[in-house]
Amino acid sequence: MKKVINKSIENYVDSFFIGIYYSKEAENAKEKIIEALNDEFNEELETNERYAFENIVRRYPSLESLTALVGVDKKQIEKWFNKGVVTTYECFYKDFKKARKKLYIITALTIVSFMYLITGFLYRNAFIYLTILAAIFLIADVVVIIKHKKEETKELISVDLEEKVENLFDRYAKSCLVWSFIFFIGLFGVIFNLISLSINSRTFELIDGISKNLYLIEIISFFLLKNTLLFKWLNKKIDFENESIYKKSIRKVWFFSIIYFSISLGIYYGFEKIFVFNPLLPILIIYLIYSFIYYFIKSKVFTYNKKGINKIILVPILTVICLLGVYSLLSRDIWLTQPLINSIPYIYEGNNKISYDEKTGIYTIVSNEDDFKILQLTDIHLGGGVISYDKDIKALNAVYKLIDYTKPDLVIVTGDLTYPVGLSSFSFNNTAPVAQFAAFMRNTGVPWAFTYGNHDTESYAASNKQTLDELYKSLSYKTSRNLLYPYIQPTVNGEKIMGRNNQLIELRNADGTLNQAIFLIDSNAYTGGFNKYDYIHDDQVEWYKNEVIRLNLEERKTISSLAFFHIPLQEYKTAYDLYLNNSSEVKYYFGSNDEKIAKKVSASEYPSKLFDVAKRLGSTKALFCGHDHYNNMSLDYKGIRLTYGMSIDYLVEPGIARDTMQRGATLITTHIDSSIDIEQVPLASIEKYYENK
Repeated sequence: MKKVINKSIENYVDSFFIGIYYSKEAENAKEKIIEALNDEFNEELETNERYAFENIVRRYPSLESLTALVGVDKKQIEKWFNKGVVTTYECFYKDFKKARKKLYIITALTIVSFMYLITGFLYRNAFIYLTILAAIFLIADVVVIIKHKKEETKELISVDLEEKVENLFDRYAKSCLVWSFIFFIGLFGVIFNLISLSINSRTFELIDGISKNLYLIEIISFFLLKNTLLFKWLNKKIDFENESIYKKSIRKVWFFSIIYFSISLGIYYGFEKIFVFNPLLPILIIYLIYSFIYYFIKSKVFTYNKKGINKIILVPILTVICLLGVYSLLSRDIWLTQPLINSIPYIYEGNNKISYDEKTGIYTIVSNEDDFKILQLTDIHLGGGVISYDKDIKALNAVYKLIDYTKPDLVIVTGDLTYPVGLSSFSFNNTAPVAQFAAFMRNTGVPWAFTYGNHDTESYAASNKQTLDELYKSLSYKTSRNLLYPYIQPTVNGEKIMGRNNQLIELRNADGTLNQAIFLIDSNAYTGGFNKYDYIHDDQVEWYKNEVIRLNLEERKTISSLAFFHIPLQEYKTAYDLYLNNSSEVKYYFGSNDEKIAKKVSASEYPSKLFDVAKRLGSTKALFCGHDHYNNMSLDYKGIRLTYGMSIDYLVEPGIARDTMQRGATLITTHIDSSIDIEQVPLASIEKYYENK
């Protein structure tokens, strides 16, 4: 337990130290004297309470008698009063600038040598070369240290210049504290990123990720080490009363940061492996708030200049700033994938004629070949953020390989092109990924069309349905010449039908006869609540029916048609259950349903009339959907082919970036007689082709 010091004893000892230049030695001696004298005073109280203090004074009337109590001799006392020559601030600052220059060089050589050494361990083929470079810089570092090594002696600053020196102390103490916070944010941000890479990437991609992140750590480490060395030099030259307080404060920061981020790393790893939710953002926000609060509170304790912001209003202000800053960051356009997009070559080999009817909103494609290839892509899930960057690159590379390998005449994306879920992709922006993908497809030259998915227009995304619709129109055929997005929406009885994008594309043979009516139907998003999915509404089905009947009359026969949407119909679940029970009502073609949910098929709980109407009309040969990322089964049910597209997703499902069997595309080949072939194009099956290319 801490001893209780009598105030009279403390004041009595303090009176003898007036006029002594501050030093740690004198301060320590004073504390020991007070403690020893206090013990003796307490003993005196037990025998002679009335004259206890007077007896202590008679026994120790001088500083010499007091210091003898703790073993300090007279020569040492003289040094306390006559401690060298009092230097001027100008002379002191001249030495400071010389030391600063030397420490800058030492810091740079130290950081560079260690970076070369670490890089050497990463790239074994250049290990010897990089190790030699590291050794050269390390030797140069040692030479500079030895050459400029100097035993620093304590100096005294005259009283009128103390404030300037104390300002230097404040400056570097605060800098060390701030750079300590930045160091931990940068270091653990890099580690979080590497954990994600280690789970979702190959070894060489992990090594490249470490190598790129080393530059950030190198810069932060330079400033932290430089400020720390300068602060230590400063404390070697001058005795500062607040040095011990500062050291306690900085130790607390390092201790808390190591413990906090060690626990956070475990949480992050668990979420990355198990859940979709990415906890990096809340982890960093909590630490940032802690950093601000700790800095503004503790810096008042160890600094000499106590002026600052009112702590009571600081916390809410910083919290609001953090939240606004984070939302602003997550909402802005981040075009990190642009270099890859710029490198995409022209792939399209077709010369089909495309036209658009302004009145009906219908695109017509006239094929010059007997076979027309449609490539279905689904659930690409471009995040468009900092955290999703590596997965966005993987997704775009996968799309490129699938398009380049199959050479389709038309690409149809069946929803969830984007994933503006901030805590997973670190972005709420749902427009930048659209513009990026449009630029990507424009470079390939391949015509493409699109249906919305439930994630494309999330309620918390930066842009709403109307804004996204306007963006698609601005990128559509009149400007891009390859995005077939309608400028108007269909109507039934003069009213616009439900949905964000419903359209009909007429595929015709060279002689003008209709080959396929391609329906792109919006399955909408949510009906309220998590995973409460919407469905294709009655007015949408009515529009589909009207168009099929109209084309039947025009062609004087039952036309052939295909329909694409995002969320599966309930019939997908019915057909799958029949398949599991070995029912003869379904015919299996290919694929498997491996979605990691109990139902296996994430259909809406609301029934749509689309399947029944399609069966009754006898026009539609096949329905194509996405949404369930691990499902890619194709079954025939009641004469209609129900097919899940192979997904692209690297981002949403936990651990899906490591999985390969579900990833790919679906190729639909329609022949001149309107018959169709449907086949899977697994990405894994064509990877070797590009590795050897």
